Amino acid sequence: MHGHTPPELFDLHEDLPPATVRERLAALGRRLRNHRAFLFVVLLPVLLAALYLGPVASSQYVSEAHFVVRAAGSGEAVNSGLGQLLGMNSAAPSSQTESLALGDYLTSHDAVAALQRRLQLASLFQRPEVDWLSRLRDRPAPETLLKFYRRQVSLHYSSETGITTMTVRAFRPEDAYRIASTLLDIGEARVNTLNKRAYDDALRVARAQLADAEAELTSVQGRLTRFRQGGRDIDPVRSSTAQIELVSGLRAQLATARAQLASMAGGISTVAPQYRVARKRAEALAAQVGAEEARLTGSARTMATGLGVYEELQLRQDFAAKRYSAAAAALQAAREQAGRQQLFVVRVVEPNRPVKPLYPQRLWTLLSIFGGLLLAYGIGWLIAAGVREHAA
Repeated sequence: MHGHTPPELFDLHEDLPPATVRERLAALGRRLRNHRAFLFVVLLPVLLAALYLGPVASSQYVSEAHFVVRAAGSGEAVNSGLGQLLGMNSAAPSSQTESLALGDYLTSHDAVAALQRRLQLASLFQRPEVDWLSRLRDRPAPETLLKFYRRQVSLHYSSETGITTMTVRAFRPEDAYRIASTLLDIGEARVNTLNKRAYDDALRVARAQLADAEAELTSVQGRLTRFRQGGRDIDPVRSSTAQIELVSGLRAQLATARAQLASMAGGISTVAPQYRVARKRAEALAAQVGAEEARLTGSARTMATGLGVYEELQLRQDFAAKRYSAAAAALQAAREQAGRQQLFVVRVVEPNRPVKPLYPQRLWTLLSIFGGLLLAYGIGWLIAAGVREHAA
């Protein structure tokens, strides 16, 4: 009795139809055909993405740096906190322009060419361990290298703090660090080049004015020297003063001699020796006065003419000297102003040496792909259902 099976159990199994393998496969095929759109639109792409992101996609490391571009003279009106520490005014539009200009340079052909010369940039994106979809192809064109470089390097400027954040992605930690450090060096070199150009441009006009003033002053001084050498007179003003004093003294002596002669004429004969001596003395003084007055104003080469030329040259010399002094002061002021406008890069955060890869974000990327495809499938299904309903 123990080995006997109850007849009710046989009856139960006999009521169930046997499911063959062919029937099960046919049922599965019908289900797949009914959901083939979902399969090809959503599940298959997600499966392929998972196969790529899992064992195939190469890890990428990120090095990040923060910097500020500021002017040497921008510390007059500063904010508190970090802005005060850096000596910058976050609201200054010039600072924003300078930071954006430097950021534009660091993502340009010039920066890529500089990195190519220093680091062989293309080879860093062609490491052997890089998967075929992520790597840079061999011997890329400059435009291709720039496009790939801009995918790996990004800069973000914060208008609130004035800080530019630079992130660099590479397939090895050391490569990311080297690219970030070299970019900062290239940026500083570029700023120094712009500083020199701006400094020279700011001083060019002032230097030209100083050179003109110096040339004019030298010319006037040369003419003054030639005048002194030609006239054999170091200081015509003093010579003229002395000559006037001499003429005045001779006139006084002549007046005295004539007075004496007149007084003698009333007491002695005009043929007396004393009278003749006094007369000759008066005549000699009169001749000497005439000669000395002639030296002052008698001809074109007199002292009066020379004094006029000398005073004109001296006036020109004084004007040229004042112009030279003003040009020298303007040059110094332009030099100080240009010095206050010099730019430099403040490294707020140095590039880090990454340890853990941050890209690709496998789970997040896979979920994003699944969500996007699911949304697209849902929209397509709703459109198709509406078309079928209108067709019916």
